[in-house]
Formats: sequence, C-alpha cells, structure tokens
Amino acid sequence: MSHTELTDTPFDPWRDFSTLTAARIALGRAGGSVPTRELLDFGLAHARARDAVWTPFDRDGLVAELELAGLKSIALDSAATSREEYLRRPDLGRRLSDESRDKLTARTAAGTACDLCLIVSDGLSARATCHAVSIVVPLHSRLVGDGWSIAPIIVVRFGRVALLDEIGQRLGATVSLMLLGERPGLGSPDSLGAYFVYGPRTERSDADRNCVSNIRPDGLPPAAAVETLHCLLTASRNRKLSGVELKDERALPARSGVVGRI
Repeated sequence: MSHTELTDTPFDPWRDFSTLTAARIALGRAGGSVPTRELLDFGLAHARARDAVWTPFDRDGLVAELELAGLKSIALDSAATSREEYLRRPDLGRRLSDESRDKLTARTAAGTACDLCLIVSDGLSARATCHAVSIVVPLHSRLVGDGWSIAPIIVVRFGRVALLDEIGQRLGATVSLMLLGERPGLGSPDSLGAYFVYGPRTERSDADRNCVSNIRPDGLPPAAAVETLHCLLTASRNRKLSGVELKDERALPARSGVVGRI
C-alpha cells in the first residue's frame, strides 16, 4: 500500500525541509498561485523590510545606552543629510560630514592612535542597531582584557561600509570595525553586519575587508558573533592582515567523527 493511501494528503518531502529553514519553501499552491495565507505573509514581510529601511535611527539614544554601559561614545554624521539623500547618494554615506571630520581632527591632534576603533551605524536598517549593545559591550570587554587600546565608540548616522576606512585612518587605528544594519531581507529586517579592515585607508576595497553577517537572534546570535569577531580580530592583529587572506580557522564541533573548518 502506498503512502498516499494511508494519509489524507499526498506525501510531500518539502514539508519536512521547511521546518529546518526560514526560507520560503513548501508554500503549497491554490490553482496556479500560492495560497492566500502565504501571499499575505509575503506582503507582511515586504512591509517590514520597507519599514526597516525608513525607520529613524535613534543615534543619541544609542550613545546614551553605551555611556550607561560605561563606554565613552561620540556621535557623528556622514555627509548625507537625510534618509532620502542617503538612499539616493551612496557615495555620501562613505565619507564624514565636514563638522564630524573636524571633531575627529581635534581628537587626533591630541594623539589618539589606538589598536581598534569601533563604529556603529544604522546603514540600511536602523532596526538592526537594537543588537549593537549586546555585541559592543562584551566584545569591548574581551579585547581590553587582551590588552587592546580602543578609541571611544563612534556612533554615526547614515553610514556606509567604506566609512570605516576614513574614521579608522583619522583615529590612527590599527583595525577599524563597523557594525551596521544590513539591507533587509524578506524575513530578516533586523540583520546586523560587522565589517573590519586591518590598516584602514580610504583607498581600501571590499577585498581588504572581512564580514560577519546576519547577526540577529534568528540568524547568528549576538553571543556567537562576539566569539567569531574576537577570533578574527585577534588573528587580524597578530597576522597584520584582513580580507580574502584571513579566514575563520576554528574547528567545527565534531559530528559523526568528522571535524571541519569554519
């Protein structure tokens, strides 16, 4: 007797796979389309992604939260003056405003070279910055315990990834690390990305940077992200490099007698 004769519905192996991923698989169909329930769910996910892009960034609130945790912070702006301009002109998000540049110039005049500058920005999802404190505070503590000198936390509005090079270079940092909201996906509007570069300079390219992405409770949990970043940053400083030449070489947990590499 076949499986279909023993059940009310035909056997569908995709249904089991759908329990292992948040990806949209095994949606079923209603005639030539998807079921109404799945169509409405897709519309809701799309609306949440749009909201994440347009949600205002509470920069000063994040600065206050970091200060409350005992971490001195500085609020800065990119050259983009509004959310609309930031989305239309990606180049403006890659450099500081004149006023913010003057703030950092005043700091470097006093001699503030450091091992690490740590930056937080809204990027394409201000909602994602809700995870920033749970990463910055424990990571800062671990690195200071390892002997790193760290500049005050930079919290910048309307930033793009490449801005980490200008800020790091102006602060005389050995390594520059930026946490910022990633482009929202359908189902991941609060995803935070972490990018870092050894020897930050404005002429650096994407190949010189490392990225740890999808940091969120339903993706890479913040605690796991701290472990990964601590490992990679330590290796970066010791080996004096970053980018395509730097890999996460920790052993994967043993599974069925097999040990792999991350």
